[in-house]
Amino acid sequence: MALVLDILSWLLLSAGGFFVLSGGIGALRMPNFYTRMHAASLTDSAGSILILLGIILQAGWSLPTIKLAAILVFLLLTGPTATYALANAALLSGMRPEAAVRNNVAGDAPE
Repeated sequence: MALVLDILSWLLLSAGGFFVLSGGIGALRMPNFYTRMHAASLTDSAGSILILLGIILQAGWSLPTIKLAAILVFLLLTGPTATYALANAALLSGMRPEAAVRNNVAGDAPE
């Protein structure tokens, strides 16, 4: 049973590391602000979940498990909220997504 938990936890840790790495690469390679933010926020949430679940499996049922679960809940509440606030601030400051600029979604006259 311990071997199965170790294998499962290392699979979760490896998958989480892959998500975090691909999110970092995506944040560097994407063409504009909104796509960079999208790549970073999705993989950050998925990577956090997988990594913390892997650590929870390694820790077993103990006080650190409860603390890790609390950290996980905190990250899942603050990550998407921060991403929304950042995107909303960018939109309010006048930075429009490229699809809206290209298709003239807002109804503005072409420049």
